[in-house]
Amino acid sequence: MHFAIHYTTEYHYDAPVTDNLNALRVRPAVTATQRVDEFHVRIDPETRLGRHADYFGTEVIEFGISKPHSALTIDVRARVVTSEPAEPPEPAWEELGSPAYLEAAGEYLLASIAEPSASALAEFNHLTRAPTPLGAALHLCEHIPDRFAYRRGITYVGSTVADLLDIGAGVCQDFVHLGLIVLRRAGIAARYVSGYLFAAPGDGGDDSIEVDTHAWLEVLLPASSGHGEPVWVGLDPTNRTRADERYVKIGHGRHYDDVPPIKGVYRGGPSELTARVLMTRLDPARAARA
Repeated sequence: MHFAIHYTTEYHYDAPVTDNLNALRVRPAVTATQRVDEFHVRIDPETRLGRHADYFGTEVIEFGISKPHSALTIDVRARVVTSEPAEPPEPAWEELGSPAYLEAAGEYLLASIAEPSASALAEFNHLTRAPTPLGAALHLCEHIPDRFAYRRGITYVGSTVADLLDIGAGVCQDFVHLGLIVLRRAGIAARYVSGYLFAAPGDGGDDSIEVDTHAWLEVLLPASSGHGEPVWVGLDPTNRTRADERYVKIGHGRHYDDVPPIKGVYRGGPSELTARVLMTRLDPARAARA
């Protein structure tokens, strides 16, 4: 699928601020199923941009504005082409112990999120008893939206999985963090993915819709034949589905804090933030919930 993406963030300050330093993670990733045809960033007030890839391979765009200013606008435009991923491998559980798998899994097998007690997660233990690791991951992604209501505004970026369990509701970030804990405890390497999901009615034709930053997860599976490199497979526990061509990936990490869209500091008083992502479909897509 072919998408045009327009991301804008605006800050308005109560009084002029200075020393405004920011790091953006907004450039779509280049993967086997995704290419970036165009990408532009404009900052107002105008400033010099620096770019580098972080530890996980996500492009980071950094800038600083030292002079006093009362507003900041970040305008990002991209054109992205996605394609359907291949069918995932379905290896046996014992293949997760191979040296090649453990080397590729690395830190994605380790705990990296504030975890509730083992007893609090006991209800999820049966989900990882499927015949294969892929079956376990799919079963988990089916169960999470059955167990928890999707409700905006009830959690925030600093909420924990314990909060999700207590409240019984949350959003995509919460669902993914829970999934990461359960999968890693079962020996399945998993990572947090940030990006966009085109979630419009599947009525055909060209469409432009506003979307939020979306989160899903990727699990690492050994090649079915036992030969070849392990494969990362995208799964969305919010929408009970594999990540397909409707998903535009920005980056991945151990958890949300590794891939925030924007992170920064400044010297001054309070600010008011508005953010908007407009995603234009240039060919048909199916419906989903972001």
